Amino acid sequence: MSFLRNTLKKSFILFLINFGQFLTLTAQTDTDWSYNKVIYEVNTRQFTESGTFAEFSTHLDRLKELGVGIIWFMPIHPIGEVNRLGTLGSPYSVKDYFAVNPNYGTMDEFKALVDSIHSKGMYVLIDWVGNHTSWDNNLTISHPEWYIHDNNGNFIPPPGTNWTDVIQLDYSNSELRNYMINTLLFWVTETNIDGFRCDAVSFMPESFWLSANVALKNQKPNIFMLAEDDNPIYQSIGFDMSYCWSLHGFGNGVLKRIYLGQTDVNELDDLIESELDNYSNNHYRMYFTSNHDENAWYGTEFEQFGNAAKTFAVLTATFNGMQLIYNGQEVGFNHRLVFFDKDEIIWTENNYTDLYKTLNNFKKRNKALWNGYKGGFLQRIPTSNDNYFFSFIREESEDKIFSIFNLSNGIKTVTINDSGISGTYVNIFSCDTVSFTSTEEYELPAWGYFIFEKIDTSTGISDLYSELINYKLFQNYPNPIYKSSNIKYSGTTKIKYSLPQNDFVSIILYDLLGKEVKQIISKYQLKGEYEVRFKTNELASGIYYYQMRSGEFVQSKKMLIIK
Repeated sequence: MSFLRNTLKKSFILFLINFGQFLTLTAQTDTDWSYNKVIYEVNTRQFTESGTFAEFSTHLDRLKELGVGIIWFMPIHPIGEVNRLGTLGSPYSVKDYFAVNPNYGTMDEFKALVDSIHSKGMYVLIDWVGNHTSWDNNLTISHPEWYIHDNNGNFIPPPGTNWTDVIQLDYSNSELRNYMINTLLFWVTETNIDGFRCDAVSFMPESFWLSANVALKNQKPNIFMLAEDDNPIYQSIGFDMSYCWSLHGFGNGVLKRIYLGQTDVNELDDLIESELDNYSNNHYRMYFTSNHDENAWYGTEFEQFGNAAKTFAVLTATFNGMQLIYNGQEVGFNHRLVFFDKDEIIWTENNYTDLYKTLNNFKKRNKALWNGYKGGFLQRIPTSNDNYFFSFIREESEDKIFSIFNLSNGIKTVTINDSGISGTYVNIFSCDTVSFTSTEEYELPAWGYFIFEKIDTSTGISDLYSELINYKLFQNYPNPIYKSSNIKYSGTTKIKYSLPQNDFVSIILYDLLGKEVKQIISKYQLKGEYEVRFKTNELASGIYYYQMRSGEFVQSKKMLIIK
């Protein structure tokens, strides 16, 4: 009975707090800018060779082209040294809430980075770790009473964890709560970030989060708050998005069980029904196949999903929520990044780059894929084999998508008999146009998929696709390029391209870090096929990328120079 009384008391208190602050939360929204975004997680230490803000900034144009909308930085604060794990420690062991890690750069450099991200039309979140601090955080000296202690008066790690490098704060202390809210406000007012990814939210009282979110949204009405948790309560206390751990998380979830053959597609259907039942369409859900925890502790998406990794990336991109991309996924980087030491990402563009670029920019323009209430309702389409095939449509205003996934490890044939699929569509990956009646039969390979976008041929909506088909950038020849004084035309390569219409065209050469090396061509040209010779004698050996831009067309190719 005491448990029931405490539960009812807690619920009643939360109701009163909610009632008094409800209008503040619901009257303000981030949906004016977040409705068609994907989120990209950055491990600053591992992102580049130097692991600095300055070198990360050289990737911003690449990320913009990839279609990234929100950049989330893992904790950027100084890391504790006492009881540190590894040589560099965990970013989640915070030594100073009001400073940046000097290994990453200065506060001014971070502010400049935020400004640069904003100038490119992207938004910024930072990770905030409020539940615990490092053993040598200055609060242990100035306010030891703000921590939980054992019977001997010693600081303790968070109960129930093996997080030996951090110690637990005591949120029953009102002064601590006020201090923590002020740290959050500091980053908003001083650096102009757009929100926070809040770590281990369930370790802290819900009443604290409600107060913190109200204070933040009073300061910046369009701030975006991401809760690292799956509990529906967080949508009613001011968070804008939460994790869908049940789809995938902690090395488990519906996707993992489908891949291992432990369940079938009907469990995915049950999960979607649960999502719709338990979460308001004003609240976003975040879907992913990897993040820093999954990658470090459970394995890359390739370790966990094998040849279904790409399929699940497409699936999570087309659900009615926001997709997370963990740094390196867009180049198919198959490596567990070491968590407590330096371990650099190797940036080598491959077909995953084009995959994510296509999906991200598809989401930007197609309203059916937008987040929350601005997107289309996900409606599953019955098939002749619902144990293995997952097919659905999403529709909003004039936009509609139709998807088919074979979520099995074998070639399978399926029949769909539903009037909802009738119409003319474009396959977003191949750009092929196809017309469907109400009954269609398909054969898909293991983990195969189709994503179709409906078009209205009478209004010329397919023009975007027809133009993209006819714009072409060819592989340079020769490639690799060998530089030798004994070979005629040594160090010279040819790049061929075609334009379907008169247009401005640019071809720019970038190094492996995304830094512009040379402008090969930049001019207005008449439609037709062209070939440009390019001398590489002054360039060092290595891997480069050349990128063509013309109208809506953007494509890159790899170039290898060998001395």
